[in-house]
Amino acid sequence: MEGHLEEFVEYMTDIRGASENTTASYKRDISAFMRFLEKNGIDGTEKANRTNIMAYIFDLQKQNRAPATVSRNAASLRAYYAWLNKAKLMETNPVEGLETPKVEKKIPTILSLKEVELLLQQPDITDIKGIRDKAMLEVLYATGMRVTELISLCVSDINMELEFLNCRSGGKNRVIPLGSKAIEALDRYMDKARGEMIKKGDEEILFVNCFGSPMTRQGFWKIIKVYAAKANIKADITPHMLRHSFAVHLIENGADIQSVQEMMGHSDISTTQMYAKMNKNKLKEVYNKTHPRA
Repeated sequence: MEGHLEEFVEYMTDIRGASENTTASYKRDISAFMRFLEKNGIDGTEKANRTNIMAYIFDLQKQNRAPATVSRNAASLRAYYAWLNKAKLMETNPVEGLETPKVEKKIPTILSLKEVELLLQQPDITDIKGIRDKAMLEVLYATGMRVTELISLCVSDINMELEFLNCRSGGKNRVIPLGSKAIEALDRYMDKARGEMIKKGDEEILFVNCFGSPMTRQGFWKIIKVYAAKANIKADITPHMLRHSFAVHLIENGADIQSVQEMMGHSDISTTQMYAKMNKNKLKEVYNKTHPRA
């Protein structure tokens, strides 16, 4: 019972510019809803009504799914039914105005400046693998990019002379400055390592693995875990933690919210404001601990 799911995914990718991860989530969530409908004798999403959708949301809650998971499923259904309605495949939108569990945004874990420095010092730049790893870590922290964006970079996306990179994500481009340390690490990688690692002379992807193929998310995840262990960082470090750290450290040092939002590619400024709130909380904590009349 595929319905119009593939058409919807194509619309989200080609017209709305949704990322690969986002469209994969939509497809997974809507497919699960379709299976629920089929199990309950309802022939297709266009035949479902508001009661059926509420029953599905209740069923997810009954399975003790996390509020964030329930909310994401509801968001997927909202997007799907809005498209069905817009494409005139349904006259009404049964999800419109549907309330879902409120999801409390978790405050992300970040690394301190000292921990970031320790992490970035770990790669051995006397061998080509270490040179590549150093460049990837420096670029990730210098730009606050998502891992998917990092491993999707092409050589042509880097402007070494003007010290910026062009980040392509979900059909949208954003220009992010590169600091001197990232430029230095990239220059070393391009000069001494990449040429030895690639197998095809016309390889466009910037970062490749030891077999000459484009680096994967899983591959980079393993790399950062190894260096975190070497640096004796106790936090359960993830690549996304460097993205959070990038934002908080910028704001701590005086960057304005709009600039950070633009660099991180947030469509909603409220997402970026979370980092400013974290910084205020930190300042208050320091004040309470150090001011004699706090």
